[in-house]
Amino acid sequence: MTVPRLVDSFGRKHEYLRISVTDRCNLRCVYCMPEEGMEFEPSDKILTYDEIADVVRVVAGMGISKIRLTGGEPLVRKELEKLVDMISHIPGIEDIALTTNGIFLGPRAAKLKEAGLTRVNISLDSLRPDRFKMITRGGNVQKVLNSIDTCLKVGLTPIKLNVLLMKGINDDEIADFISLTKDRDIHVRFIEYMPIGHSDEQWKNLYLPLSTVKEVCTQQEWDYESVDNVKGNGPAQNYRLKDAVGSFGLIHPVSEHFCQSCNRLRLTADGYIKPCLAWTEQFQVRNVIGDDEALRQMFLEAIGTKPEHHEMYKFLQGGQETTHTPTHRRMSQIGG
Repeated sequence: MTVPRLVDSFGRKHEYLRISVTDRCNLRCVYCMPEEGMEFEPSDKILTYDEIADVVRVVAGMGISKIRLTGGEPLVRKELEKLVDMISHIPGIEDIALTTNGIFLGPRAAKLKEAGLTRVNISLDSLRPDRFKMITRGGNVQKVLNSIDTCLKVGLTPIKLNVLLMKGINDDEIADFISLTKDRDIHVRFIEYMPIGHSDEQWKNLYLPLSTVKEVCTQQEWDYESVDNVKGNGPAQNYRLKDAVGSFGLIHPVSEHFCQSCNRLRLTADGYIKPCLAWTEQFQVRNVIGDDEALRQMFLEAIGTKPEHHEMYKFLQGGQETTHTPTHRRMSQIGG
């Protein structure tokens, strides 16, 4: 039997599945969750490891070769190493990555790599202890820095640091983050603040165009060049300082969307396929797990609804209606 591939109506071939393993997190970052009152899914609504592995097995036969485990914070889920090991033994899967806040990563990095983890992305929005504590509402930045050092030692490289730039909050640390790349195999990715899961007013107050990063490089009188050899490149525009070991990149999901080359789908912790991060469309797959053909058809139905592009740029222009209904789920619930 010929198994259909995951190609949408615009000809985009999908090879990448981002899987949220939990909607829970040990931090309460100001742009992601409220300080209190957050309602989480009960444990019986969350996909089991066996269910996740079954989904991966089926979509691997449809062309998915890259998996990213996200949350929430995926490392609050017990024995995540077990899931990594299960996925690593599925034929067709070539790359397994993890997005984490890094607090719990250090002591588990070696076991995760041994289980089959290929690489890590660490969300880190400040290098300053007091500011990090403020942004995360209680986090300890030293634990994250220790985790970075551990990952370098065990060979989980290159490490990607995801830095969400926010006007008036961490835009004065751009040079500090880029300096990390001078002597470390680290790829710093500056990301535009997206209007997902919070008020328009909050987003407008914190949004910062990424042209600011290049302005900082000019102020520092740094020589840098474009590079395209970053592992797991993704949508970033990548650069390297002269003679630096690592690199830095810019991701413009709002002002310069990269939807034309989007190759990813998302599976939420409670079992929904999301064809597009920004839109409300989602498809519940839990009821068909165990029926391979029904699961394939569900993924094909989902990918058939994927829009040509999101319209987050309209938030920059203001007052324009969008073609699709924007999602009301928080990023922690989707697994950004």
